[in-house]
Amino acid sequence: MHQIRNAGKYVVWKDRKAFSADMKNIYNAPNQQVALQELENFAQNWQEKYSYAVKSWRDNWENLTVFFDFPVEIRKIIYTTNLIENLNGKIRKYTKNKLSFPDDNAVKKSVFLALNEVTKKWTQPIRNWALIFNQFIAIFEDRLKI
Repeated sequence: MHQIRNAGKYVVWKDRKAFSADMKNIYNAPNQQVALQELENFAQNWQEKYSYAVKSWRDNWENLTVFFDFPVEIRKIIYTTNLIENLNGKIRKYTKNKLSFPDDNAVKKSVFLALNEVTKKWTQPIRNWALIFNQFIAIFEDRLKI
């Protein structure tokens, strides 16, 4: 996710949709070889206009390709689940509308209410959890004790 934000940060608004679609082809590729081909397509399309973005993908390729060592279902969890960022975003949502707080207790109460709201969603099951759990067991057999 950080790579996507970093690469798209300097893209002008009118190019953003096409640029993002081309990046999506890279990180949604089924394996590393296809992703490399998509990176080359991305480079052909955007190297001239946004060379920094292409360079960023190429410079970080070794770190980014670790992602492809996991099955698609686990990759989706890795990609979509950044609990800390989600939690911080919810707290920010509750506190940003206030221009100032009268005292520290008001801030604490606001954060408490945000945490109460966020924790309601933590009980929702993950889609295809049985399949994902079996993949975790196969990959991390020595670490998971059932």
